[in-house]
Amino acid sequence: MNPKYLLTALSFLTLTLFAGNPVDDFVDNNLLENANVSLLVKDLQSGQTLYQYRSQNSITPASTMKLVTTATALELLGSDFRFETKLEIDGTVTNEGVLNGNLYIRGGGDPTLGSEKLGDTNFLIQWVNAVKKAGINKINGQIIADASLFDDEGVNPFWTWEDIGNYYAAGVYGISYLDNTCKVYFRTGKAGTTAEILRTVPEIPGLTFDNHLLSSNITFDSCYFYGAPHANVRRIFGEIPANRSEFVVKADIPNPGLLLAQDFSKALTDHQVAVIGTATDIVTKSKNPRLIYSHFSPPLSDIITETNVKSNNIYAEHIFRYLALTVYPVASTVGALKVIKSFWKSKGLPVDQLFQYDGCGLSPMDAVSARFFVELLTYMKTKSANQHAFFNSLPVSGEGGTLASFLRNTALQGKVHAKSGTITRVKSYAGYIELKGKTYVFALLVNNANGTSRAVTNKMEKLLLEVTK
Repeated sequence: MNPKYLLTALSFLTLTLFAGNPVDDFVDNNLLENANVSLLVKDLQSGQTLYQYRSQNSITPASTMKLVTTATALELLGSDFRFETKLEIDGTVTNEGVLNGNLYIRGGGDPTLGSEKLGDTNFLIQWVNAVKKAGINKINGQIIADASLFDDEGVNPFWTWEDIGNYYAAGVYGISYLDNTCKVYFRTGKAGTTAEILRTVPEIPGLTFDNHLLSSNITFDSCYFYGAPHANVRRIFGEIPANRSEFVVKADIPNPGLLLAQDFSKALTDHQVAVIGTATDIVTKSKNPRLIYSHFSPPLSDIITETNVKSNNIYAEHIFRYLALTVYPVASTVGALKVIKSFWKSKGLPVDQLFQYDGCGLSPMDAVSARFFVELLTYMKTKSANQHAFFNSLPVSGEGGTLASFLRNTALQGKVHAKSGTITRVKSYAGYIELKGKTYVFALLVNNANGTSRAVTNKMEKLLLEVTK
């Protein structure tokens, strides 16, 4: 060989051997040297794997688990699906407009009733008008909230006690109301003193607090509520900023179905429909119930957009639990898990790399591989009739939702549509990159890094910028 060409070849080989591989640079450093990492980047059009590292390893995904829940829901229910809540009556209605019987709220698992995120916060007026339209001006019976479409488990058994009782881990029921969230207003004094509870919004009859919350020299909310579903006692621990005339912390609503029945009864009374009986969630068997009104949620496409863009746990859990009803008579966690795994197995995905215990990713038991995410994302982009609804439900880098600061002011701002996941010692992203006429599918999951969540995010941003150059 010509010495000149030999020298050129050797120089190229040397540069190739010593040039930094983006994946090597990503994992071979003090930040991630002890971390559990699973990553995969593929070219969607060619199907070629561009970069991978332990892509078949299943690790904790946090909220990227919502991709599994929302994709499955779109495939099994359709983007136009709407949750239905029914108003039914039994007994008889006299010529004078007296219902000698009960009025039932038949829950349909709708997470948007009175929600601040979606739907109509004044929906109870529509319900009152429906009762009047049915010729009823007096109810000689009870207002009964029937949440039996879902099991009575409430919270997922694989969540931690630290989370249960807080708004982001609110219970999931056949009837949900006001995002199953109440706001607790506190007044704080000097550091070290107990914060004073001022009020809750909404007011919840019978709810009491065992308050151990301290005023502290901090500037953020470090308050935690503890309590079981349907239990009207919440213990409060932690700290909130000192010397505040008002400071708001959000907790769960212990029994949203009962609260809805109580509020509906009051709304009827306020609008000249007398209610003689009590509001209750104790369901009595009705004879010949008659439907007088159906309340429908916004379409599923809107609900999953809220779920993915804002990482809404309560929406995700309702969607997740509802999936059980495609096979089983009652919505449950166990049923939902079976339905999801069976569906993706039928599509050829590696479900042996999917260890799912909830719908939102809050459970520390959850584990998923980068490969499973990439194959799910590939399926939704290339084979699903709901590909546009799914793609449009994802937040966009540097523009909004949970990706508002991700890759902002970089070449990938506005180019990444993905779901993020963050809990203690977990950072993950999975989604699509659309750049220069090409589409990449990727999943990056990191557990137990030797640094902050922000430091891991910076590393992930650098990697994505490098692999898409």
